[in-house]
Amino acid sequence: MILLAGSQIILRNFFETGIDWGPPLLRVLVLWLALLGGMAATRADNHIAIDLVSRFLPGHLKRITNAATHLFTAVVCGIVAWYAAQFVWMEYQDQMILFARVPAWAAEIIIPIGFAIIGLRNLFTFGVDLLQLLSRKPSLP
Repeated sequence: MILLAGSQIILRNFFETGIDWGPPLLRVLVLWLALLGGMAATRADNHIAIDLVSRFLPGHLKRITNAATHLFTAVVCGIVAWYAAQFVWMEYQDQMILFARVPAWAAEIIIPIGFAIIGLRNLFTFGVDLLQLLSRKPSLP
């Protein structure tokens, strides 16, 4: 990705030309990299979190807010996955071409898949949080 972006800069600035399919390919690669990274971060529960308030909450309230956050994230990701799947289906039906005969839906399919996986992982984590809250067992670190 860096080589392609760098070569685009050099070609455009010094030779007044460029690779026609370079920018769309870079956008697709960034999209795939971001969603694959998001799925990996969710799997390891190592994603970015804004925990300004939760640091000061007692253990039980902290578990409740974590469970609520996981549920909210699962719902939002489910909604995004649903509408992204509809969007990809429309692109498939319209036979849109992204670049170099690559169909747009093939590049965009990562959006509903990625958000669905992130949503399912958060839903599973919410279930674990809920079971821990109901059984009053201490949470795992």
